[in-house]
Amino acid sequence: MTFVQIVDYETSRPEAVNEVFDRYLAKTQGKRTVSHSVLGKDRESDTHFVDVVEFPSYEEAMRNSHLPETDKMFQEMVALCDGMPRFTNLDVIRDEHLNTLLVNRVYDDIAMKGDMSAVDEIFAVDYRDHDISNPVDKIGREGIREDMQMWRSAFDFTFTRDAQMAQDDYVTTLWTWTGKHKGEFMGIAPTGKTCTMTGTTVFRCENGMIKEAWWHYDAMRLMRELGAM
Repeated sequence: MTFVQIVDYETSRPEAVNEVFDRYLAKTQGKRTVSHSVLGKDRESDTHFVDVVEFPSYEEAMRNSHLPETDKMFQEMVALCDGMPRFTNLDVIRDEHLNTLLVNRVYDDIAMKGDMSAVDEIFAVDYRDHDISNPVDKIGREGIREDMQMWRSAFDFTFTRDAQMAQDDYVTTLWTWTGKHKGEFMGIAPTGKTCTMTGTTVFRCENGMIKEAWWHYDAMRLMRELGAM
């Protein structure tokens, strides 16, 4: 279970505290177990800071706290703070990145289930699509709808999400596509073959909708498996 520690502190020397953190990161490379860290400053107070530190588990957090570098970093930090930092320890019981949930509807609801009504719910009106198979970018919802319908008419397929990462407005997915060739595809008559290819899609979200996407996939492998090369 993911574990999060919130460190709440006051300091009139934030630059010095940041230097302590930077030295700690350099000295614990390959040893620390922190997976994510976010530092925020209170808009209402220039001396109030909150550090949110994420670990894969409570046990990994304890292992990290026992590093001698961690103890030294804490002592240096306390010396720069106005009073003792306050700690809140949390077991994460729900972790959702809303842009990731939005993007996964493209694979699940539109691509695999064929729910084309979801296109209007997910994609912005001026959505821009960058696809290695298209000579020019497609603009608007109709472009993604046409592409999805083309693939679905040619294959019965599934997407397996092998890895996924969300950062800022972007969601990147490494996927494996497996499809049975049932209809004409780029001039190739149905072969009945089951084909596989891997790819990566980067979606950019804005105001709760998908604004732009980049599709990269092993089209050459697909054509070879269909016997076109």
